[in-house]
Amino acid sequence: MSDTRERSVVVCGEGLVDLVPVGENFSPKLGGGPFNVAIAVGRLGSDVGFVSRLSTDAFGDRMIDSLAASNVDTTGVERGSEPTTLAVVNLAADGGARYSFYLEGTADRQFALPKLPSARAFSFGTLSLVLEPGASAYEAMLHEAHARGRLTMVDPNIRPAVISDPEAYRRRFRSWLPAIDILKVSDDDAKWLGSVDGAEWLDEGVGAVLLTRGGDGLRLITKELDVSVPAPAVDVADTIGAGDTVHGALLAYLDRHDALDVAVVRAFSEADWSAALTFAARAAAVTVSRPGADPPWSRELGLPV
Repeated sequence: MSDTRERSVVVCGEGLVDLVPVGENFSPKLGGGPFNVAIAVGRLGSDVGFVSRLSTDAFGDRMIDSLAASNVDTTGVERGSEPTTLAVVNLAADGGARYSFYLEGTADRQFALPKLPSARAFSFGTLSLVLEPGASAYEAMLHEAHARGRLTMVDPNIRPAVISDPEAYRRRFRSWLPAIDILKVSDDDAKWLGSVDGAEWLDEGVGAVLLTRGGDGLRLITKELDVSVPAPAVDVADTIGAGDTVHGALLAYLDRHDALDVAVVRAFSEADWSAALTFAARAAAVTVSRPGADPPWSRELGLPV
């Protein structure tokens, strides 16, 4: 980043376009797990930057504009002439989403390792940790951020369709665990990774495991605590971006409470985590109430702007 001041949060990873079914057609919606997380953090009032590689095509231009409109700094974004990644979304009757991808030769996977920007917390996840050569660059950033004592949060956000060697990915995932302070996974992600609830990952260095459980709410476990909060009742349009909103809202909450710090987070009490998770669940409820990944703004949650 050319802007050298310390930011609250830097989100690292891909931006892409979701092709969401609308009647018999598809509507392009900007997305990608890290892109959605950055949007959520920015809309909720935190000083956030995005580190990625985006296409110079029209979709890439729209992503840059959307990030800027949501108060996300984009000076850490590389641009390339390769096309934007496309994700075709298949919605189930309950609003759940499944994805297939068009990935070959796309811009985001060509990401090259930059100088680590200055930030109190770093976020990683989804396709950017799978697709080479970019995955190795993001992985190196994760380990460097951890070595510098910065708070790290990771959401593997498993997409089985793009993981050609599941066992190799699972081994790689385990190599990240000592460098992760907060690991966010869905119930399905945990099962795919070979765990019931991720509790065993705490023994490998993870500070806290945050489980998203759809309509059953959120659960967070540490070596000392097991905290759950319900999901607010809401009419669900679809679940696109729900987990990403939880991720971003939690980082924004920690920022608002001056808790983007490894020691502070690892000392959180049950009451601290309950309040943080309740905020994240409220934010996600807004997202699922409207189509596509559209995280809430501070004012929608009654927060000062």
